[in-house]
Amino acid sequence: MSLVDIAVIVVVTLAGFMRGVTGFGGALLMAPPLSLLIGPVPTVVTALMLETAAAMVMFPDALPKINKRVLLYLTIPACFTVPIGGYLLVTLDALIARKVISAVVVVFSLMMLAGLRYSGPHRPSTSVILGTVVGVLLGATSVGAPPVILYLLSGPDPQAVTRANLTVFVTSISVIGLVMLVFAGAFTTQLTVSALLLCIPFVAATWLGGTLFARMSDTGVRRLALGFMLTMGLVGLLA
Repeated sequence: MSLVDIAVIVVVTLAGFMRGVTGFGGALLMAPPLSLLIGPVPTVVTALMLETAAAMVMFPDALPKINKRVLLYLTIPACFTVPIGGYLLVTLDALIARKVISAVVVVFSLMMLAGLRYSGPHRPSTSVILGTVVGVLLGATSVGAPPVILYLLSGPDPQAVTRANLTVFVTSISVIGLVMLVFAGAFTTQLTVSALLLCIPFVAATWLGGTLFARMSDTGVRRLALGFMLTMGLVGLLA
């Protein structure tokens, strides 16, 4: 096992732990360092596979709790625009793609650290526009959840419904993204096997983070996690 392999496992494990703590932070944390270690396209493939594996564990419990109206307006346009993001990913220069991934992480980490929230009403037109933009972001960078988080947290739904909406949304568009990347030729046998093996530490760390979260301060832990994600994004952007 090479030093790069060990570094990838460490990054994925930390990302899984942060996802368990925050409920959303896996791709935010892992995308910048992985893009440095293995390249942008393998990073997006790996991150989408890991996020899908983790979300699928929560999917059966989340599905009955969703707000169907809000979720449909977000998910349907995103499904159509994920391929646009995927096309950008596989056609952009690797260095530019890596910088874009890191920049997206930095921007959304700062927004979430600042406590920004969407303040307008949840109109169908707003949800459709957001879903369209998020689909492109997810396909190109694997980081698609933060804008939806900022949007849904401002709504009237209970926290359990918001978390369920996020789980189902991320699972749905991640699966679409993976299918698109298969047809784009981004998958190789070695990459697929590697990502499947990485699901083990990622899901285990997600479970551990979720277990420990119940014993920790919500605000303090989330700020620490987002600060760490911001640091990873800055490292990827400046490296």
